[in-house]
Amino acid sequence: MTETSLVGDSMLTRAEGLAAGRAARKRIPRTELAAITTTGRDPLGILDRQNATRLPDLIPLRTERMGANPFAFYRGTAAIMAADLARTPHTGILVPSCGDAHIGNFGFFASPQRTLMFDLNDFDEAAWAPWEWDVKRLVTSVVIGARETRGASVADEAARQCVLAYARALRAAMRADPLQRYFAHFDTTAARDGLDVDSQRALQKAIASAERRTGERAARKLTVKGEDGHLRFVEQPPVMTHADPEIQEVGEEAFQRYAESANVDIQLLLRQYRVRDVARRVVGVGSVGTRCFLAVLGTADAEPLLLQVKQAGRSVLAEFGGIEQPADLQERIREGGEGARVVGVQRVLQAFSDPFLGHIKGSRDDYYVRQFHDMKGSIDTDTIEDEGYRDYAVACAITLARAHAQAPAAAEIAGYAGKGAQLADTLVIWANAYADLAADDHRAFVARAQEQAADAAPNTAQAAAQEESRP
Repeated sequence: MTETSLVGDSMLTRAEGLAAGRAARKRIPRTELAAITTTGRDPLGILDRQNATRLPDLIPLRTERMGANPFAFYRGTAAIMAADLARTPHTGILVPSCGDAHIGNFGFFASPQRTLMFDLNDFDEAAWAPWEWDVKRLVTSVVIGARETRGASVADEAARQCVLAYARALRAAMRADPLQRYFAHFDTTAARDGLDVDSQRALQKAIASAERRTGERAARKLTVKGEDGHLRFVEQPPVMTHADPEIQEVGEEAFQRYAESANVDIQLLLRQYRVRDVARRVVGVGSVGTRCFLAVLGTADAEPLLLQVKQAGRSVLAEFGGIEQPADLQERIREGGEGARVVGVQRVLQAFSDPFLGHIKGSRDDYYVRQFHDMKGSIDTDTIEDEGYRDYAVACAITLARAHAQAPAAAEIAGYAGKGAQLADTLVIWANAYADLAADDHRAFVARAQEQAADAAPNTAQAAAQEESRP
């Protein structure tokens, strides 16, 4: 019988993969991962390029949210970082990547078995990329998140432990077979036992908050019952509004296409629901200005189901990072749109994914669909002690390593990273240098926003005066 490959990847033993990773150190020494190229950068131009495709009335809100502090700015600049990473040496060892793996994009959600999971929870930019790009995004976020409130020493220690934990977790994953790695997940109950008292309290508080964030609770807060007995969204401009012509893109016909993309059990379940109302809802920091909607579905007995429909554009890893995507992923995008990319890579990276995941290929924009507020939550890192912050960074690193361990190239990553000490030294240097660069970008962003506001003020006052002078 002739052996065939299902996906075309080369088959390596663990020993061969580890050896290939160690050999890659000669091609790209680990110390070279500390390089940063600042020539040719146009960070504000990249943001302008993104804004050009977004809803104009929401750009001021995006500017306000990103200008709040350096970490908020960092959250909204995955495209800038992808462009910067594209100008620096990388290992060339590609894996399915989150694309925006900062510490704010890890959190809790319900598994299909209704247990609480901790995992990556944002996949708008998910695609294939060098494994270290996700690690750099995470470690830099650890530094930026700690610098102003905890100090440089805490930031460096948390960042170092983050890298070490990633390397250790990858090596540990190589002792398991691919099936065992596939079923591995982060157990919040077991993790709680290894934390200090303050961290346990923070974790328990976050878990309790996540358990309260259900679709039923969201429906009570965001909707009212109409004359026909079905729920309608309450206007909360500019965060929640019906005043958007794009809503027609995600009406009943679009939901039929969504249902066809979902798993067969969800297709059957959705036959018992109809779309009752759709509203535009602003979410996040970096996503502000993209087209995002909430849909309330209802049964014949007016029992609600809330789904989020979010615009899916091209991944920054491809658009700004310049990483050519595998042929099978490109084909998935051609057939199902960018939403199919988000859903596909999310299912690879998460231990358990939302069963309602699906996608819509629209006439103009692509979307992906997921359940809204299904026990979703996160830890407020500002409320935990320094030790807890370090533990949280470690938890995120282990979770990221579990995601990357799904790739056939996982053994090569483990071989390249080694025990992690030299890699940690290198990436902490890189993270600090990039945090400085991001801080400069943030200052330039805020200064330009203030200049634009000052220029607009006289025009606004003149328009108001003219309006008052009219008979």
